[in-house]
Amino acid sequence: MRPLFEQKNKAVRMRLKGMSYSQIKNRLRVSKSTLSAWLAPYPLSPEKIRELRDFNPQRIENYRNTMARKRQDKLNLSLERAKEDIGSISKRDLFILGFALYWAEGAKTKRSSLYFANTDPSMLKVYLKWLQNLGVPKKKVRLKLHIYRDMKEKEVIDFWSKTLGVRSDQFRKTYVKRSRLVDLTYKNGFGHGTCNIMFENSERISYVLMGIKHITDEVMRFKLRA
Repeated sequence: MRPLFEQKNKAVRMRLKGMSYSQIKNRLRVSKSTLSAWLAPYPLSPEKIRELRDFNPQRIENYRNTMARKRQDKLNLSLERAKEDIGSISKRDLFILGFALYWAEGAKTKRSSLYFANTDPSMLKVYLKWLQNLGVPKKKVRLKLHIYRDMKEKEVIDFWSKTLGVRSDQFRKTYVKRSRLVDLTYKNGFGHGTCNIMFENSERISYVLMGIKHITDEVMRFKLRA
């Protein structure tokens, strides 16, 4: 073990470099009370104290954790309110919801097939559930992926196959974009590419498009207060 005077000299040098008591204590394994006695003549400047406080890794981590908990608490509260307001989803609710989904994300110009594309697995699972509600079994749909050239095609197919509960042989040839995923500034939601779900049936697409028209006409009849 080093003599105390060597420990003290080293502590003073570290203090003069702007290190905190905790930093010095962790390096030298000296008690905080001993450091207080040694380093009393070497106080840090107010600027250095603010720097150590504001950029302390543990402080930053604690702040992040606190903010994350607050965000989660708000989300949990909103979830409980939404559950209470919405209640249980019936088969009819799903039936109408599917038309709205297709209205927002489905292709309206294709006259021979239903064509729905998105990057959100949850939305695609709900859409498939709606198709089943219309009498379209999963095994009848075909899928096509749009991915970037730096993505591994097999891994992406495996992801969507497992997530959506479909067979890998239901996927058509993947479209590979020349750009790279790593070059995107905004990457959220693109980690598994875009998944397109197709079902070729002219009667179904006509029914869905006319269903959207009917829903629009019905909603326009509502008289809401300004």
